[in-house]
Amino acid sequence: MQQEVIIVGGGMVGLSLALMLAKAKIGVKLLEAIKYPNYDDANLAPYHSSFDARNSALSRRTVQIYQELGLWDALQEHATPILEVNITEQGSFGKARLKADQEKVESFGQVIENAWLGRVLLTEVKKQSLIELIDGVQVTSLTQDADHAYIEAQRGEEQLKLQAKIVIAADGRDSFCRKALGIGASVHDYDQVAIVTTVQTSKPHNHVGFERFSHLGPLALLPLPGEYHRSVVWPVAKGTEGEWLGDENDQHFLNALQETYGDRAGKFQKTGKRFSFPLSQVLAEKQAVGRVVLMGNAAHTIHPVAGQGFNLCMRDAHVLLRYLTQQVSNNADLGDAAMLLDYEKSRLTDQQRVIKFCDSVVRGFSNSNPLLKFIRNTGLVAFDTIPGVKPLVANYAMGLKA
Repeated sequence: MQQEVIIVGGGMVGLSLALMLAKAKIGVKLLEAIKYPNYDDANLAPYHSSFDARNSALSRRTVQIYQELGLWDALQEHATPILEVNITEQGSFGKARLKADQEKVESFGQVIENAWLGRVLLTEVKKQSLIELIDGVQVTSLTQDADHAYIEAQRGEEQLKLQAKIVIAADGRDSFCRKALGIGASVHDYDQVAIVTTVQTSKPHNHVGFERFSHLGPLALLPLPGEYHRSVVWPVAKGTEGEWLGDENDQHFLNALQETYGDRAGKFQKTGKRFSFPLSQVLAEKQAVGRVVLMGNAAHTIHPVAGQGFNLCMRDAHVLLRYLTQQVSNNADLGDAAMLLDYEKSRLTDQQRVIKFCDSVVRGFSNSNPLLKFIRNTGLVAFDTIPGVKPLVANYAMGLKA
């Protein structure tokens, strides 16, 4: 059966884009390598390789996209707004603070556990007659000619041969599709591993998100549903993660959090299971070749320090949707190579700005040189005091100036 669009990769970006296309009355065949979990219990969201222990800070622009899809009410049940952001460096004088009421916005964004985001998205995808979902399938070949793109895949003993006008490759950092097309990628290993978990604190979070730069790594503490429940993302040096993982290290981990954060959150009372994820920057040299376009981490995987990766991908997806719906309106080819190159060009400024910013923050705060430390803390003070800077930065962070 021929579909207008094939999406390879059914993670959060692939599912979201499939829903955007279905709403625009464009048929989708969505391929995912891993079998999705069964959601037998309405109160649980089992982990899946794409919906794991991590959390996402959804920017205001991403929230708007989910509102357009009619999904926000369901997502809001599991999300917590960020009303204030504090940025500090351990043992230094610099401090910057952003407050939603001062910037005249409802919130800077919403924090949601990826497991719940994935559950809501997958549940909605399964309701859509225009989306054919095939999980547990391994793509083995991607080719194209002047008229179509072709996918060969294996599901158990079954051989699948598919064709479409366009293939959207959202199959992750190590994208098979990117390699099949011969697209190179620049890779920078940060020599860091992100420790991810949730914690309970004695003080309520009051919807405040913290970014604390420490000698161990940049620690993010974000509010979650339940006023004493917080998300932790802590990039640490690769090779040191062993001391933070495992039930036997619970108190050791809580003590390190306490030492790094002081009493701002009160006492760190309880930690969930810790998970670790290697951190690297992977940037595809091209994002559109013929009838295939790269999306999500297949196009650009970036450091999570500012929580911008998923939001950038959602802006990419929304812009691609606009190009594809225009092709439908014009009764034109959805996989037109020139159109896809125009899409790629239209996204470069936003992508390069976010990629450069995240990389600069990691490199800048990883240097312990006293002069650089003084300069960056002076910068935090300037950010906090110079008129007109905060609204500009806030709008970029919320994805409203992309």
